Amino acid sequence: MLTFGGDARHTDVNHDNEIDTREQLTRLWLEVEPSVQAYVFSVVTGFQDAEDVLQQVALTVARRFEEYDSNRPFVAWALWLAKSRIADFHRKRGRERLVFSESLMDQLAAALVQRQPERSARQVAMEQCVEKLPEKSRQLLELRYEEDASMDRVAEVFASTEGAVRVMLFRIRNLLAECIQAEITKEAQ
Repeated sequence: MLTFGGDARHTDVNHDNEIDTREQLTRLWLEVEPSVQAYVFSVVTGFQDAEDVLQQVALTVARRFEEYDSNRPFVAWALWLAKSRIADFHRKRGRERLVFSESLMDQLAAALVQRQPERSARQVAMEQCVEKLPEKSRQLLELRYEEDASMDRVAEVFASTEGAVRVMLFRIRNLLAECIQAEITKEAQ
Protein backbone atom coordinates (compact mmCIF):
# COMPACT_ATOMS: atom_id res chain seq x y z
CA MET A 1 0.00 0.00 0.00
CA LEU A 2 1.36 3.42 -0.98
CA THR A 3 1.12 6.30 1.44
CA PHE A 4 1.97 9.92 0.99
CA GLY A 5 2.73 12.86 3.22
CA GLY A 6 4.77 12.03 6.32
CA ASP A 7 6.63 9.14 4.69
CA ALA A 8 8.42 11.44 2.24
CA ARG A 9 9.92 13.39 5.12
CA HIS A 10 10.97 10.15 6.80
CA THR A 11 12.61 9.01 3.55
CA ASP A 12 14.50 12.34 3.30
CA VAL A 13 15.76 11.97 6.87
CA ASN A 14 16.89 8.40 6.19
CA HIS A 15 18.65 9.54 3.02
CA ASP A 16 20.41 12.37 4.88
CA ASN A 17 21.46 9.96 7.65
CA GLU A 18 22.80 7.54 5.05
CA ILE A 19 24.84 10.31 3.41
CA ASP A 20 26.22 11.39 6.81
CA THR A 21 27.13 7.79 7.63
CA ARG A 22 28.92 7.35 4.29
CA GLU A 23 30.85 10.58 4.78
CA GLN A 24 31.86 9.54 8.29
CA LEU A 25 32.96 6.10 7.06
CA THR A 26 34.97 7.62 4.21
CA ARG A 27 36.69 10.14 6.50
CA LEU A 28 37.54 7.52 9.11
CA TRP A 29 38.76 4.98 6.54
CA LEU A 30 41.03 7.52 4.84
CA GLU A 31 42.59 8.34 8.21
CA VAL A 32 43.32 4.71 9.12
CA GLU A 33 43.99 3.14 5.73
CA PRO A 34 47.78 3.66 5.91
CA SER A 35 47.90 1.83 9.26
CA VAL A 36 45.66 -0.99 8.05
CA GLN A 37 47.74 -1.26 4.88
CA ALA A 38 50.97 -1.44 6.90
CA TYR A 39 49.45 -4.15 9.09
CA VAL A 40 48.21 -6.25 6.18
CA PHE A 41 51.41 -5.88 4.15
CA SER A 42 53.51 -6.86 7.15
CA VAL A 43 51.79 -10.23 7.61
CA VAL A 44 50.66 -11.20 4.10
CA THR A 45 53.43 -12.09 1.69
CA GLY A 46 53.01 -11.19 -1.95
CA PHE A 47 51.93 -7.76 -3.12
CA GLN A 48 48.80 -8.92 -4.94
CA ASP A 49 47.67 -11.12 -2.04
CA ALA A 50 48.15 -8.24 0.39
CA GLU A 51 46.22 -5.90 -1.92
CA ASP A 52 43.38 -8.43 -2.12
CA VAL A 53 43.25 -8.78 1.66
CA LEU A 54 43.30 -4.98 2.06
CA GLN A 55 40.31 -4.73 -0.30
CA GLN A 56 38.51 -7.40 1.73
CA VAL A 57 39.18 -5.39 4.89
CA ALA A 58 37.80 -2.23 3.27
CA LEU A 59 34.65 -4.09 2.20
CA THR A 60 34.21 -5.59 5.66
CA VAL A 61 34.64 -2.20 7.31
CA ALA A 62 31.98 -0.74 5.00
CA ARG A 63 29.55 -3.62 5.47
CA ARG A 64 29.91 -3.70 9.24
CA PHE A 65 30.26 0.02 9.89
CA GLU A 66 26.99 0.18 11.84
CA GLU A 67 28.65 -2.14 14.41
CA TYR A 68 31.46 0.32 15.09
CA ASP A 69 31.40 1.81 18.62
CA SER A 70 32.39 5.47 18.22
CA ASN A 71 33.63 5.55 21.82
CA ARG A 72 36.58 3.39 20.76
CA PRO A 73 39.40 4.21 18.30
CA PHE A 74 38.34 3.43 14.74
CA VAL A 75 41.84 2.24 13.88
CA ALA A 76 41.66 -0.47 16.57
CA TRP A 77 38.32 -1.70 15.22
CA ALA A 78 39.57 -1.68 11.61
CA LEU A 79 42.72 -3.59 12.60
CA TRP A 80 40.61 -6.14 14.48
CA LEU A 81 38.63 -6.71 11.26
CA ALA A 82 41.88 -6.87 9.29
CA LYS A 83 43.14 -9.59 11.60
CA SER A 84 40.03 -11.64 10.79
CA ARG A 85 40.46 -11.16 7.03
CA ILE A 86 44.13 -12.16 7.30
CA ALA A 87 43.16 -15.33 9.19
CA ASP A 88 40.55 -16.06 6.48
CA PHE A 89 43.20 -15.58 3.80
CA HIS A 90 45.57 -18.05 5.45
CA ARG A 91 42.78 -20.59 5.99
CA LYS A 92 41.77 -20.40 2.34
CA ARG A 93 45.38 -20.92 1.33
CA GLY A 94 45.44 -24.09 3.38
CA ARG A 95 47.79 -22.74 5.99
CA GLU A 96 46.51 -23.73 9.40
CA ARG A 97 49.44 -22.06 11.12
CA LEU A 98 49.84 -18.33 10.57
CA VAL A 99 53.23 -17.01 9.55
CA PHE A 100 53.13 -14.72 12.61
CA SER A 101 51.76 -15.72 16.00
CA GLU A 102 48.47 -14.21 17.08
CA SER A 103 50.29 -12.49 19.93
CA LEU A 104 52.73 -10.83 17.55
CA MET A 105 49.87 -9.73 15.29
CA ASP A 106 48.14 -8.19 18.35
CA GLN A 107 51.34 -6.36 19.31
CA LEU A 108 51.71 -5.02 15.79
CA ALA A 109 48.10 -3.82 15.78
CA ALA A 110 48.59 -2.10 19.15
CA ALA A 111 51.72 -0.34 17.89
CA LEU A 112 49.87 0.87 14.80
CA VAL A 113 46.98 2.16 16.93
CA GLN A 114 49.46 4.23 18.97
CA ARG A 115 51.15 5.61 15.86
CA GLN A 116 47.95 6.39 13.92
CA PRO A 117 47.96 10.20 14.28
CA GLU A 118 51.66 10.33 13.34
CA ARG A 119 51.09 8.17 10.25
CA SER A 120 48.20 10.34 9.10
CA ALA A 121 50.27 13.52 9.34
CA ARG A 122 53.15 11.80 7.54
CA GLN A 123 50.84 10.48 4.82
CA VAL A 124 49.34 13.94 4.24
CA ALA A 125 52.82 15.48 4.11
CA MET A 126 53.99 12.83 1.64
CA GLU A 127 51.04 13.46 -0.66
CA GLN A 128 51.70 17.21 -0.57
CA CYS A 129 55.38 16.70 -1.29
CA VAL A 130 54.76 14.31 -4.19
CA GLU A 131 52.46 16.93 -5.74
CA LYS A 132 55.32 19.47 -5.58
CA LEU A 133 57.64 17.22 -7.60
CA PRO A 134 58.18 17.86 -11.31
CA GLU A 135 55.95 15.80 -13.60
CA LYS A 136 58.83 13.59 -14.75
CA SER A 137 59.74 12.71 -11.17
CA ARG A 138 56.10 11.85 -10.33
CA GLN A 139 55.91 9.64 -13.43
CA LEU A 140 59.12 7.89 -12.45
CA LEU A 141 57.80 7.18 -8.93
CA GLU A 142 54.46 5.99 -10.28
CA LEU A 143 56.03 3.63 -12.77
CA ARG A 144 58.53 2.17 -10.29
CA TYR A 145 56.43 1.97 -7.12
CA GLU A 146 52.74 2.03 -8.05
CA GLU A 147 53.04 -0.09 -11.19
CA ASP A 148 55.92 -2.09 -9.68
CA ALA A 149 57.93 -1.86 -12.91
CA SER A 150 61.43 -3.31 -12.95
CA MET A 151 64.42 -0.97 -13.07
CA ASP A 152 65.08 -2.26 -16.57
CA ARG A 153 61.55 -1.30 -17.67
CA VAL A 154 61.76 2.15 -16.03
CA ALA A 155 65.07 2.80 -17.78
CA GLU A 156 63.53 1.76 -21.09
CA VAL A 157 60.50 4.06 -20.65
CA PHE A 158 62.69 7.02 -19.73
CA ALA A 159 65.28 6.25 -22.43
CA SER A 160 67.97 6.04 -19.80
CA THR A 161 70.23 3.52 -18.11
CA GLU A 162 69.41 1.56 -14.96
CA GLY A 163 72.21 3.36 -13.14
CA ALA A 164 70.82 6.76 -14.08
CA VAL A 165 67.34 5.70 -12.94
CA ARG A 166 68.76 4.52 -9.59
CA VAL A 167 70.44 7.92 -9.12
CA MET A 168 67.22 9.78 -10.04
CA LEU A 169 65.18 7.67 -7.60
CA PHE A 170 67.78 8.22 -4.87
CA ARG A 171 67.58 12.00 -5.38
CA ILE A 172 63.77 11.99 -5.51
CA ARG A 173 63.54 9.97 -2.28
CA ASN A 174 65.95 12.38 -0.57
CA LEU A 175 63.91 15.38 -1.76
CA LEU A 176 60.72 13.74 -0.51
CA ALA A 177 62.26 12.91 2.87
CA GLU A 178 63.39 16.52 3.35
CA CYS A 179 60.05 17.91 2.19
CA ILE A 180 58.06 15.54 4.43
CA GLN A 181 60.14 16.48 7.46
CA ALA A 182 59.69 20.19 6.68
CA GLU A 183 55.91 19.76 6.28
CA ILE A 184 55.58 17.85 9.55
CA THR A 185 57.70 20.42 11.37
CA LYS A 186 55.61 23.25 9.88
CA GLU A 187 52.37 21.55 10.99
CA ALA A 188 53.72 20.98 14.52
CA GLN A 189 54.39 24.71 15.03
